[in-house]
Amino acid sequence: MNKHLWLLAAAQGLFLTNNVTFIAINGLVGLSMAPLGWMATLPVMGYVVGGALSTGLVAKTQSRWGRKVSFQLGLLVALLSALLAAWAVASHNFWLLVTATVVAGYYSANGQLYRFAAAELALPAFREKAVSLVLAGGLIGAVAGPNLASHTRTLTEVPFMGAYLALAGVALLAMLVMAGVTFPPQAAKPKLADGKDDHGRPLGVLMRQPVFVVAAGAAALSYGVMNLLMAATPLAMQVCGFPFDDAALVLEWHVIGMFAPGFFTGHLIKRWGVLPIMGVGVALNALCIAIALSGQDLHQFLVALFLLGVGWNFLFTGSTTLALQAYRPEEKDRAQAAINFCVFATMAVSSFASGALVTTQGWMWLNIGSLVPVALTGLGLAWLGWKRQAHPQQR
Repeated sequence: MNKHLWLLAAAQGLFLTNNVTFIAINGLVGLSMAPLGWMATLPVMGYVVGGALSTGLVAKTQSRWGRKVSFQLGLLVALLSALLAAWAVASHNFWLLVTATVVAGYYSANGQLYRFAAAELALPAFREKAVSLVLAGGLIGAVAGPNLASHTRTLTEVPFMGAYLALAGVALLAMLVMAGVTFPPQAAKPKLADGKDDHGRPLGVLMRQPVFVVAAGAAALSYGVMNLLMAATPLAMQVCGFPFDDAALVLEWHVIGMFAPGFFTGHLIKRWGVLPIMGVGVALNALCIAIALSGQDLHQFLVALFLLGVGWNFLFTGSTTLALQAYRPEEKDRAQAAINFCVFATMAVSSFASGALVTTQGWMWLNIGSLVPVALTGLGLAWLGWKRQAHPQQR
């Protein structure tokens, strides 16, 4: 574990500060500005749609200019999009706010690659722990995000404008942190018999591997379930009469659940194997839904969202570790872009469904519907485990 990993973990924490603040305020700002109530989470959806649309572009910039330049470009976009969002709120322009969050998606597409970059900053024997450690940096966002949203929402006369301005400052700080990270030089591509660069297997071949299918599916569905319930929580709590500070507290403990296990998830994967730990993540997601369905008191929201965060950590750290088995170094950019596209596409659907379901069907049916992707994730893990037992020589 070296200083570059710790700096990357800090950058991850600032990235999550941006994400959590967006989640905490975008739905509420959207609800106050949207032409129709069901459009309230469109600014949240815009963020993930922008991320999905940016995955290919980010893969090209990573391939051409390397990790550091691409990450700094992402942070520059974060700065500019936060200022654009502040302007949108000041002018009460709902569609400009949605545009700002779509643009901010480029930053999100970059930030989602921090976990893969972590594996390149450590020796092969410590890759699981490196991934887990960098994800644990999200604890900064767990504390800073909700508190930043709570303390800056009344900073200006226009509600929540101050929060977006504060995020511009967070982006500047992250640029300074990223400037201190030195990434390994890009490895030279192996050569084919005719002397041309070997770019590895086609994406279609990579995506047909069982290990890739389950890694991408688990990453996407775990993020989809987490996003579906997390984005709806501030709205559901507002309907139940809870003040914003209570919603911020619930989100704070949710994000602590997402990233605090990062200090030991890598050890658990190393000790017990990746599929069993991911299976525990599925069980925790199911337990979260059961608690959410048991009532709508503050402690039920808090415990359910905390367990949702821990379940997500086990699944997402596990799926990232699993994905490392699916591609060679020369294939990493397109393989990682494909995985992140699956994540963002699922998040886009869940963000839209979150606002639509919680405002039309209610918190209960939103949770019942979440059981479907949880079950699909569990079935995928069981299928890969069976294939590995039946064919140990195959991935």
